[in-house]
Amino acid sequence: MTAPTVDVHAHVLLPEVEALVAGLPGHDAARELDARRNGPRALAVSGPMVRERLPRLTDVAVRLASMDAQGVDVQLVSPSPSHYHYWTGEETAGKLCRLANEATAAHCSAAPGRLRGLGLVPLQHPRLAVPALDDALERGLAGVEISSHAPGRELSDTAYEPFWTRAEESGAVVFLHPFGCTLDERLDRWYLSNTVGQPAENAVALSHLIFSGVLDRHPRLKLIAAHGGGYLPTHIGRADHAWSARPDAGEGCAHPPSSYLKRLHFDSLVHDPHVLRELVRAAGPDRVLLGSDFPFDMGAEDPVGALRAAGLPRAHFDAVRGANATTLLDLAIA
Repeated sequence: MTAPTVDVHAHVLLPEVEALVAGLPGHDAARELDARRNGPRALAVSGPMVRERLPRLTDVAVRLASMDAQGVDVQLVSPSPSHYHYWTGEETAGKLCRLANEATAAHCSAAPGRLRGLGLVPLQHPRLAVPALDDALERGLAGVEISSHAPGRELSDTAYEPFWTRAEESGAVVFLHPFGCTLDERLDRWYLSNTVGQPAENAVALSHLIFSGVLDRHPRLKLIAAHGGGYLPTHIGRADHAWSARPDAGEGCAHPPSSYLKRLHFDSLVHDPHVLRELVRAAGPDRVLLGSDFPFDMGAEDPVGALRAAGLPRAHFDAVRGANATTLLDLAIA
């Protein structure tokens, strides 16, 4: 009995979503903020990169051919984080999430044995999060993708408690994938907005979930952190020290922060075999899942090869390659 090779970090581009928000009040301001955060040089490179990869982002047949070339059996497909549009008002946000859920489900339905999907929820409107999650699940999606924060709200905000409760009760997967970084123009050169910003946002968001007690209240939450959880797993000792040394750090969670890594899941996309080995050590071999960021240039063209380079024991290699995701997503074993 062999578990399939499962990539839990793969994206789909949804033109329908962009058509919905085009020209709306606030759209230009959001684009301008994104431009300031990334800088002109990054935007000049990213545009042609995305256009070259557009078939892999939209055409199921091209996607499947690429998966075959990579040796990937199943992808967990999530909308491009550029589709979050957390600046939109309630009515548009509700429409956007329903449209994204519908379009992602349709994309995955073209290859039901090989593609599982995730939808979107509007974090900027917490009261809409549960209906959007339910909509995604009703369409056959495995869960939803969220960013590291919404304007004016961290993931520790108590307004999200109904969302965490529903996600835990339903067994939905929540994929934490940042978009943008609040360090703003400090990262607007040399693509620091991604290389530094994404790991920083992951670490901040996970720290909010840990230190606020969200994971104490929802121990069965199925949360996957993109990019290996950013800086947090390999620097968790500092968090443990603060928790034990300072009463203000330890007042929100019941256990040392490092213990919560074993309640989370992490993708393997860390771009360094030494870091991947440390992630497996810190979180446990049953908590790391293969991830490639398909098909973007900051991803891994050969995710299985990148995993193999870490030199893990065979049982751990097989767990990360697909056995962990097979269990999490309740996939069939060949």
